Amino acid sequence: MRRADRLFQIVQVLRRSRRPITAEAIAQELETSKRTIYRDIADLIGQRMPIRGEAGVGYVLEEGFDMPPLMLTPEEIEAAVLGAQFVAQRGDPGLARAAEDLLAKIHTVIPDRLRPLVVEPSIRAGPTRERAVDGLDMAAVRGAIREARKLRLNYSDEQGRASLRTVWPFAVGYFETTRLLLAWCELRGDYRSFRTDRVLAADFLDEPYPERPARLRAQWSKLQARRRAEREAAGGDASR
Repeated sequence: MRRADRLFQIVQVLRRSRRPITAEAIAQELETSKRTIYRDIADLIGQRMPIRGEAGVGYVLEEGFDMPPLMLTPEEIEAAVLGAQFVAQRGDPGLARAAEDLLAKIHTVIPDRLRPLVVEPSIRAGPTRERAVDGLDMAAVRGAIREARKLRLNYSDEQGRASLRTVWPFAVGYFETTRLLLAWCELRGDYRSFRTDRVLAADFLDEPYPERPARLRAQWSKLQARRRAEREAAGGDASR
């Protein structure tokens, strides 16, 4: 790997990591020595690259740094194309249009020699089965999540029983044929998932909910991990 390419890749590694990453981890990924990484990072810092950290602890790229958006490798372009194909097939109409627009923008800005990767991709997303119809505007749902605003759902469960729920939406799960809205339910006082095709009606409220969506997602992830651990422990006890 050329030194210029290696310096670029070091910045990419730091850019994608939210936690300090050690020189050893970077060296393993780039298949070089720790000494080389130490030297390269020192050179990057000398070039006023906003890297913070020290040897043995780890390095982070300071917030606010941005790289030129056109420096994409063939693998990055293929990853973007494959991801956009999946979203175009499995996303709601708003996301599907955004995926197509993304591909058009990538095609416009990349060098001519890389454009066949977009126009004639060698990788394809597999076919999807017919999807259930959403009972609410998914673009508006994503907006409510970004703005941390409440929704009022008229929801029908799998037995066909309807209930009125005021929820704090924080994520949407996109599956093969269905979508799930993840939210804190005021009625149940707990996290709940709602199939979007079972929503009979929805009101998008102006009232904000008193938590950050990111915090709700983190708490929900911890809860799911704890429940999985409890199920595994219960399964282990049952097999003894």
